[in-house]
Amino acid sequence: MKLAFIIDPIHQLDPCHDTSVALMEAAQILGHEVWVTQANLLSVVEGKAWAILQRVELTPVQLVEGRYFAVNPWYKLSEAQSPLTCLETMDAVFMRTDPPVNDSYLYATYILDYIDQNKTLVINSPKGIRSANEKMYALQFTNVIPETIVSADKQVIRKFVEAKGATVLKPLGNKAGEGILFLQSSDRNFNSIVELSTFQGRVPVMVQTYLPEAKDGDKRIILLNGEPIGALNRLSSGSDFRNNMAAGGTVAQTEITSREHEICDQVAKNLRQDGLIFVGIDVIGGYLTEVNVTSPTGVREIDRLNGTSLGRRVLVWVEQTLQSKK
Repeated sequence: MKLAFIIDPIHQLDPCHDTSVALMEAAQILGHEVWVTQANLLSVVEGKAWAILQRVELTPVQLVEGRYFAVNPWYKLSEAQSPLTCLETMDAVFMRTDPPVNDSYLYATYILDYIDQNKTLVINSPKGIRSANEKMYALQFTNVIPETIVSADKQVIRKFVEAKGATVLKPLGNKAGEGILFLQSSDRNFNSIVELSTFQGRVPVMVQTYLPEAKDGDKRIILLNGEPIGALNRLSSGSDFRNNMAAGGTVAQTEITSREHEICDQVAKNLRQDGLIFVGIDVIGGYLTEVNVTSPTGVREIDRLNGTSLGRRVLVWVEQTLQSKK
């Protein structure tokens, strides 16, 4: 197969952590061609999606005594294909650009709409990405999420916080725990926090009841076409209430509970309908808190803790799906 990965600049990726690298490595090991591009290198010409692509060859990381090690340099890029390559010449395209989902991100998904998915599999569906804000998508599963509001109105937010006590405020467009705040009505900075987070009442934020179980971890579950294939538990560093790895959190081995399987079952149908094939959901204390569809991570850590190869599992699924279409 020929596979294109739309990623952030490759030199910015961490081969020992980034799921995109794990997927590309798996593809290469299985004998497929791996090509990379960036969102700003996409075009529409004559009604088709095109990109400036570079072939990449990777030196896979090595796991030694529970730690990943990468050589330097860990990748080699070919000369850019000039001027453009039609993305329908690829067997599959992985959209793996990190949030925020801003204008340029949205425009990239509009360009990807001009790939005929009968010819090329796009993971995840550009329409699905646009419909699935990673915070708000979970709101449709009302019986498995914590009590939640979304508002830009300070008084609406204050009323909710006063009723619930401890809450968590989340910007709708960030990633990796950026801008997430612990919020109580007694906080003397309450007004300033809300004003800054909502840009003076112009941009809505999510406010959720704080789950005390967060002290026991924030579980990331990876789903492939709606099926859970692996999980890890993220734990706070102790100096920060957030459990995100990017905020200094650590990771631990975990199992997927029966309650979490129920949550996966509830979201699976919607994910499949929306073309959201590779997804990471976040669960705290048996409640769904987020559905990550842009560039969900965690594969490296799950593989390290469990001796698995989730990247290989994803690529085998892609192989089988494409074969079934022939």
